[in-house]
Amino acid sequence: MTLIGVLQLLVYLIVLLALVRPLGGYMARVYGGGTCGLDRVLGPVERGIYRVCGIRPDREMAWREYAAALLVFNALGFLGLYGLLRLQAFLPLNPQSMAAVPPDLAYNTAVSFVSNTNWQAYGGETTLSYLTQMLGLTVQNFLSAATGMAVLVALIRGLVRRETDKIGNFWVDLIRGALYILLPLSLILAVALVSQGVVQTFRPYPQVALVQPLEVPKATAGLPSGEKSQTGTSLLTGQVIAVGPVASQVAIKQLGTNGGGYFNVNSAHPFENPTPLSNFLEMLAILLIPAALCYTFGQMVGDTRQGWALLAAMMIIFLGLLFICVNAEQSGNPQLTALGVDQQAQPGERSGFIAQEPTAFHQPDLQHHRIQAGGNMEGKEVRFGIVASALWATATTAASNGSVNAMHDSFTPLGGLTPMVLMQLGEVVFGGVGSGLYGMIVFAIVAVFIAGLMVGRTPEYLGKKIQAYEMKMASLIILLPLFCVLGSTAVAVITKVGQAGAGNPGVHGFSEILYAFSSMGNNNGSAFAGLNANAPFYNLLGGVAMLVARYWLILPTLAIAGSLAAKKTVPVGLGTLPTHTPLFVALLCAVVLVVGALTFMPALALGPVVEHLLMIGD
Repeated sequence: MTLIGVLQLLVYLIVLLALVRPLGGYMARVYGGGTCGLDRVLGPVERGIYRVCGIRPDREMAWREYAAALLVFNALGFLGLYGLLRLQAFLPLNPQSMAAVPPDLAYNTAVSFVSNTNWQAYGGETTLSYLTQMLGLTVQNFLSAATGMAVLVALIRGLVRRETDKIGNFWVDLIRGALYILLPLSLILAVALVSQGVVQTFRPYPQVALVQPLEVPKATAGLPSGEKSQTGTSLLTGQVIAVGPVASQVAIKQLGTNGGGYFNVNSAHPFENPTPLSNFLEMLAILLIPAALCYTFGQMVGDTRQGWALLAAMMIIFLGLLFICVNAEQSGNPQLTALGVDQQAQPGERSGFIAQEPTAFHQPDLQHHRIQAGGNMEGKEVRFGIVASALWATATTAASNGSVNAMHDSFTPLGGLTPMVLMQLGEVVFGGVGSGLYGMIVFAIVAVFIAGLMVGRTPEYLGKKIQAYEMKMASLIILLPLFCVLGSTAVAVITKVGQAGAGNPGVHGFSEILYAFSSMGNNNGSAFAGLNANAPFYNLLGGVAMLVARYWLILPTLAIAGSLAAKKTVPVGLGTLPTHTPLFVALLCAVVLVVGALTFMPALALGPVVEHLLMIGD
C-alpha cells in the first residue's frame, strides 16, 4: 500500500473516531429525555406530532406492547409503500411517465426499504417516479433507521432498569430518533453534497446533444434524438440525462445505513457521488451513527468503558478485514498479468483522490509510480481509486448499508470475500444504526455465558444474570440469519429458476448467489452485479429472507430487554467477569469470528476460496 493510501485510511479513521464522543453524547441526551440543544426549534414539532397522533409520551410499554406497536407501524409502512409502487403511474411528480412496478418487484422493494435492507432489483432512474423516490423510499429510509435505534434503546433500558416490565415508549423513541438525530444530520449532509454537485431537482430528464454522434444498432432508433442511417445502424445524436431529487435521498441512505441508490450504479454515479470530498463524506456517514451509538450505550448504562469496549471489538475485526480487502485489490489478477494486460494505475491512482496531471515543473515517474500503485481497477472509478473503493466496500458491508462506489462483482476473489464475510458475521461490526449494536450486545451476552461456563459461575452482564431464557433468545438472533442465508442459497443453486439468475457459470456464479442471500439475509442490500435478481423467484424468496432477518431478530431482542428489565441488579463480586477489559474484547472478537467461521466457511470454500485458488493457478 502506498503512503497516500495509508494516509487516506488514517484520516478517515481519525475523523470517524473524533466524532464518536460528541455525537454519542448528544444521542444519549436525546433518548434520555434531556435537553439536546435543538429543543427550542424541534420541541414544538415533537409535541405537535404527539397531539396529532394521540401519543402519550409519559406512558411506557412492556416489551410485548412495544413489539406490537413496532410491527403494526412497519406493516402499515409496507402497505403504503407497496401501494405507492403499484400506483405510481397514476400519481403526480412522474415527469418521465414511469409505469407501475410489477407485483413481485413491488413486494420485494417494499419489504426491502421497510426492513432497512434497501436491496434493489431494478434501476431507480428507469423504474421509479420522483414521488416514489421521495415519499416512498426516502421516508422509509428515515423510519426504518429510527426503528432500529428504538430497539437498541429499549434493550439498553432493559440492562439499566430493575424489577420493572417497562422498556420505554416506541412512538417516542421513533419520533425523537428521526426528528432530533436523523433529520438534522441529513440536512447538513444533503447541503454538503449539493455543494459538491449531487443533483437535487424536480425537472424532467433533460436531453443533450452528443459531442460526437454514435453509430448504434437499428434497435435503438426509437431513442430520443436517434436518426436512421443507411448502413444498418442508427446515428445517435442525443442522450437523455437522468436527474431528480438525489441529494436528499443519498444523505439519509448513508446516515441511516439504508444503502440503495437513486441511480442504478449507486454511488459510483457522478450525479450521486461526484467528487473525492463527497466520497469521503458519504463513507464517513455510513459508519458515523453506528460508531457513535457505542458511546451512547456507555453513557446510558453509566459506564462509558462498556461502550468503548464494544467499539474496540468492532474496530479490530473491521481493520483486519479492511487490510485483506485493500491488499487483495492492490495485488491485482496474476492471470491478467500473464496475458500482458496492463493492470497498473494511471497517475491519478496514486492518491486515489485527484488525478495529478504532469506539468513543466512536475513530471511523475510513471514506471516507478505504476509499480507502487498497481492493482485491480476493474469496476472501480478512477476518481476514487483502489483504496477508497476497498474502504467503501468494507464499510458498507460492516454497516448494514449496501451502497457501493465500485462493483463488488469485479473485485478479486479475496477482495469480494471480505464484504461477504462482514455480512455473514451478522453485521454486528458496526452494523445498521441500532441493529448492529444490539446484535453485538447479544454476542456479548453469549461471550459472558461462555466465560461463565468456563469458570463455573452464573454469567452476568452489566449486573444482570444471564440465564436460560436470554440464551434461547440470543440463539435465535444468531441462528435465524444463518438459516436464511444458507437455506435460501441452497434452494437457489439446486433449482433451475435460481440458477438462471447467475450471470457466470461455476464457482463465481455460486458466489453471486451466496452474496445475494448473505446481503438479503443480513439486511445489507449490496450485490454482485452479475446476478439477475429481478425475477419472481428472487423477489419472493429474497423478500422472505429480509423479513425474517429484520423482524424475527427484533422480537427476541425486545424479549431479552423485557426479561432483563424485570431482574434485580447483582452486585459486582470476585467472580464477576469485567466486560470492559482487553481480555473481554478479545473474547468477544473470538466469539463473533468463530461463529461466523463455523457457519459459513464451507460455503465460502465452494465460492471465493476456490475462485482465488483458480486465479493464482494452484
